[in-house]
Amino acid sequence: MQNQGETENRHWSRRAWIRAAGLGSLTGGVALASRGVAGGQAGPEGSGPDHLGNAMGPVGRVSTESFDPTAFLRAWNFSDLPADERARFYRETPRQDGTLLREYELFAVDREIEIAPGVFFPAWTYNGQVPGPTIRATAGDRIRINFVNQGAHPHTIHFHGWHTPEMDGSLPAHQVMPGDRFVYEFDADPFGVHLYHCHANPLKRHVHKGLYGAFIVDPPAETPRPPADELVMVLNAFDTNFDAENEVYAVNTAASFYMHEPVTVRVGERVRMYVVNLTEFDLINSFHLHAMFFDVLRTGTTLVPTETTDTIMLCQGERAILETTFRHPGDFMFHAHQSEFAELGWMGLFRAEERTHSD
Repeated sequence: MQNQGETENRHWSRRAWIRAAGLGSLTGGVALASRGVAGGQAGPEGSGPDHLGNAMGPVGRVSTESFDPTAFLRAWNFSDLPADERARFYRETPRQDGTLLREYELFAVDREIEIAPGVFFPAWTYNGQVPGPTIRATAGDRIRINFVNQGAHPHTIHFHGWHTPEMDGSLPAHQVMPGDRFVYEFDADPFGVHLYHCHANPLKRHVHKGLYGAFIVDPPAETPRPPADELVMVLNAFDTNFDAENEVYAVNTAASFYMHEPVTVRVGERVRMYVVNLTEFDLINSFHLHAMFFDVLRTGTTLVPTETTDTIMLCQGERAILETTFRHPGDFMFHAHQSEFAELGWMGLFRAEERTHSD
């Protein structure tokens, strides 16, 4: 059982990050790069840096040269790459039954990634990015993943969905050693929003270091979902001092990125969000949208909404499709409804714009 002092120190660590990073105030910026923020005695309630201003998000911007959270929103099957480069990582081959063989080149590699301005995390990645590339298919398509482990540790790829035990990537015998390769092959089933992640031990370490991504399976062509502006939103977090407690929270890795670079949508157009929670260490995460409601399709395995709300809770590995239509132009905030997560980077804006004659 932890004593009161240990509990206070643990909680202070996160509050110190908020103040030092400027994630919830005007202070900070590069100060976030400091791994060990000293504690000390807290001042009276209502005093101190937490109340110095009302600016939200860290000072500065992350580089988008190696990973662009805006491009990631609407990219799947390497669609964000030039055609010639995309062909190196993704290929489609028609099959006799009308489905497709979708073939992917994925590799694990150790790489530092920027999670807040000037703050770098020693990640384990799929294809050099966190989250990994979004995999998308139609129900019944054949998926083939040519996986190469270029990292320094054993890794696997475990897909959520139906497949044979040999393709599960979960047991010690399934681990792919550094320098080795393995081919995963299975049919895309069931339709919905799923995920993939490394399942090597210790599991929580491989997940929190960044080895995960979204896996979307569309319904069969005869029962498609209605047209929509589609967005992939992976909820994640980072334990920067490796104490099994996250210091930085985000959607698609970069803390508060969408506060400074709002997600643009159109008034009157259906928006479909594929939301996947891959936050390690915290048992529950959430998604809250201001000034409006959304339909919820849990796991996306139904075509009929299961509820209409403005806040959903997601446990680790849980996911949902959220659908809504913006009725008015302007900026609409979205964030975790755990206030601490929001202050530590899990916050953003939708910018709803009126259609123009050229659209």
